[in-house]
Amino acid sequence: MPERKVAPYIFHGQTVSLCDQCLAPVPAKIVFDEGKVYYLKRCREHGVRKALISNDIPYYKRCLDWLKPGDRPQEFQTRIEAGCPYDCGLCPDHEQHSCLALIDVNDECNLTCPVCFADSSPSRSGTLSLAEVEARMDALMASEGEPDLLQISGGEPTVHPRIIDILHAAKIRPIRHLMLNTNGLRIARDREFVEQLAELMPGFEVYLQFDSLEPDTLKALRGADLTRIRQQALENLEEAGISTTLVAVIRNGLNDHEIGAIINHALSWSCVRGVTFQPIQDAGRIEGFNAGSNRAVLSEIRRSIIDAENPFGEDDMIPLPCNPESISIGYALRQGRAIAPITGLLPREVLVDALPNSVSFEKYPELRSRISDFFSLSTSPELAPGRLEALLCCLPEMPTPRELGYADLFRVAVVEFLDAHNFCISRVKRSCVHFVSGDGKIIPFDTYNLFYRDEAARARKAASYAAFRRQLADNAIVLEGEP
Repeated sequence: MPERKVAPYIFHGQTVSLCDQCLAPVPAKIVFDEGKVYYLKRCREHGVRKALISNDIPYYKRCLDWLKPGDRPQEFQTRIEAGCPYDCGLCPDHEQHSCLALIDVNDECNLTCPVCFADSSPSRSGTLSLAEVEARMDALMASEGEPDLLQISGGEPTVHPRIIDILHAAKIRPIRHLMLNTNGLRIARDREFVEQLAELMPGFEVYLQFDSLEPDTLKALRGADLTRIRQQALENLEEAGISTTLVAVIRNGLNDHEIGAIINHALSWSCVRGVTFQPIQDAGRIEGFNAGSNRAVLSEIRRSIIDAENPFGEDDMIPLPCNPESISIGYALRQGRAIAPITGLLPREVLVDALPNSVSFEKYPELRSRISDFFSLSTSPELAPGRLEALLCCLPEMPTPRELGYADLFRVAVVEFLDAHNFCISRVKRSCVHFVSGDGKIIPFDTYNLFYRDEAARARKAASYAAFRRQLADNAIVLEGEP
């Protein structure tokens, strides 16, 4: 009797991804192979493609334990016609509201970075008027009621002639947290501008581009050695007491070895509330990028955080419940440069029930209350004996839990966006990071760069849909509606 053939991998499940050549939606097997997670995608025109999704099978499976019912938007902007990802707007098939909404106020930038998701540069035109920006804010208000977080972005938003007016327009609306996404050049050079930003506190934060501590790496990612600019920007933010998050785009073989160093550098500034790491995405301008060798996946960065010389351990970097496969986060109490992680001490059910998006702690008294209740010695039998005492001994001058504020926390997050290689229909439907477009539509970051950002993206969408229809025709399937 002949021996049965054994598959060279473990078949875990199935999803819908995209062909990285024609961008048509294609079936994808989710397989475990040699300790890693891959998509095996089959396109009728371009054959089988293999994409790395995770290098940590246990963590990949653990993410599903953190799922919870999505918080739906108050208002949808489009109907379901052609199906995901062709009806973005948000459509009623989307499972998550906007935890973080972005408004690009311009296309112009004062840098021409070799890596830029938006493909911005000094030669790009396109600046929204204040009225146009406010119309987008109002579209977000209609969808969210009281938005969790609005990030003003670009291009480089600080070169917009009315950027301060735009930020004030956001502050008069019931938005829980406001951020300015910037490369830091104006903050480093314009002290009066920094003083104007300080007037927006509290509930305001600078999202500062900070990819590396090494000049050659900065040149590769940003086209210039910005070391002195970053230093001066942080000095000005520190002096003004402006809450800041450092954000680093990570490319394997370039700056992935700096993850621990960036966290340690962040802790040297009292104004820095945390670090966000973003694996490089195949979108916009990405000079020198190779999807096979340069792609970093979330699990790799998470492992580097855990392995670095800092207190964050395996249980401290958890999946964020709103989109657990795409976001990992860890919270710590902070006293100066010393930190003591707390996410690993809290039961999963407490965090799933109470954890908000990654930056709005100061506007979420419910989370603060849950942490306080759990840290109370009289109400926390789950806490192992001595754990709380050890925690407070590490940070002897910490306020009591009920007095905790945003400045007493330090946050590390990994946020992975999707492109044609790692696209997954379920992750898109759970996406909680959204762009607000000019027609009032609210579009997931993952599909915005692929299909909606500009004329080139819309052309890709049309080509993708045409390829999709060809494949459907081969199977004699007929769809009603067009994207």
